[in-house]
Amino acid sequence: MSKVIMTVDDSASMRQMVSFTLKQAGYEVMEAVDGSDAVSKLSASRAHLVITDLNTPNMDGIELIRTLRADASYKFVPIIMLTTESQEARKQEGRQAGATGWIVKPFKPEQLVAVVKKVLG
Repeated sequence: MSKVIMTVDDSASMRQMVSFTLKQAGYEVMEAVDGSDAVSKLSASRAHLVITDLNTPNMDGIELIRTLRADASYKFVPIIMLTTESQEARKQEGRQAGATGWIVKPFKPEQLVAVVKKVLG
C-alpha cells in the first residue's frame, strides 16, 4: 500500500504542483486548503505525512502542527513546513510546535521527494 500524504496550502496551484510531484513519486495525496480543513479531513482518514504551508487562512501551519501533535494518533507523524518564510525565528517556532522539517518555496520537485523519502524512511 502506498503512503498517504496530506498537503495543506491555500494556493490551488501550489497544491496541484505538490500533489503532482508526490503522485509521480508513487504516493497517495490528500489535499486541504487550510489547517481547519486538514484537521477535519485527517480525523476521517489517516496520513503518514503532513506537508503544510505556514500562512493559511482560518488555521495557520503552526496552529495545525500544535493541533495534530496534541492528538495521540499524530504525535509522531512527520510534519513538514513548505513555505516562503525562511526567517530563523519562524523556523524555531515551527520546531517548537513540532515540525519535522522545513522547505522554503520555491522548491525543486526532486528536493521535495528526497525530503519525503527521508522522513518516511
